[in-house]
Amino acid sequence: MKLKLPLPFWTIAAPVLACILYFAQPWFSWNGYSLLLAIALMGSVMSAVHHAEVVAHRVGEPYGTLLLAIAVTVIEVSLIVSLMLAGGDGADTLARDTVFAAIMIILTGIIGLCLLVGGYRFREQIFGKYAVGAALVTLTAITVLTLVLPNYTVSALGPVYSTSQLIFIAIVSLILYGAFVAVQTVRHRDYFLPPKGEGKKEEHAPPPTNKVTMLSIALLLVCLTAVVMIAKSLSPTIEKAVVDWGAPKSLVGVIVALVILLPEGVAALRAARQNRLQTSLNLALGSALASIGLTIPAVAIVSIMTGMTVTLGIDTKSTLLLILSLFTIMLSFGTGRTTILQGIVLLVIFGVYLFTTVVP
Repeated sequence: MKLKLPLPFWTIAAPVLACILYFAQPWFSWNGYSLLLAIALMGSVMSAVHHAEVVAHRVGEPYGTLLLAIAVTVIEVSLIVSLMLAGGDGADTLARDTVFAAIMIILTGIIGLCLLVGGYRFREQIFGKYAVGAALVTLTAITVLTLVLPNYTVSALGPVYSTSQLIFIAIVSLILYGAFVAVQTVRHRDYFLPPKGEGKKEEHAPPPTNKVTMLSIALLLVCLTAVVMIAKSLSPTIEKAVVDWGAPKSLVGVIVALVILLPEGVAALRAARQNRLQTSLNLALGSALASIGLTIPAVAIVSIMTGMTVTLGIDTKSTLLLILSLFTIMLSFGTGRTTILQGIVLLVIFGVYLFTTVVP
């Protein structure tokens, strides 16, 4: 008798196999094992995207995208904090490098690719200007206050905040992110809903049952945990490859951020391919806000408890690229419609960011 599973078999097997491979590492020392881990990581990413879409279909927008953004960010924060506490070279700049990389990857890489693919398939896509405007104004304030302002304060030497300043900025970050979530889910939830006529084909599919939804939530957490554990495990291999290549160590943060953001990136791209640009932007911009709004307070707590100095201020080149990205994306979303051109421009900026990271 054939066993009928509530979810596709591969979406259940992929994260379980990834966890088994991760914990079996001590018994295997051959070089090809890293390749197996990388394959398991990709399987977990695709499985996470599937489960996130199941949950999103059940709870509706914007709760589904918010759930995925917060879940990924909480695990990302756990990874950053654990690496900081482990110490070593670059521990004081780890949070800054990872958060800045995540912001640039989302703003120019993920959104750029979504606009390019969506514009190619549908010529023109629409979204809610109020939702994107709310996300961008919050993101601009929080990124400048956390990553740029430390370069200009004088209470502490260098691009760092003093203890009192760090506490204040951590509180400000939580207030800004909390206010955005309240607007997104309660006060102005309708701003973040897909415009009428967007993605009609998906609206007729019946929502999953409570049992399937709860199973998908559990498996989503397993998938994301597996992604972060394997990313952490592969970090020494990646770092060695970067050093052997002669590239700056900051490239490691970019690669790790790319791996962590894969589930959200793939989910956002799939939504754009289905002409659901609002969902795609909810995922991307919500992820960027969660990444910085939750990471900075967590890093501040670790810094205060351990006495570790945390460098938050980015350099002049990075500041220029950040401001260019924010300015360009605000202009791109000013009309409520996007074409392939905006995607190309954002991807060019992303390419410049990657190139200047490798060749500063």
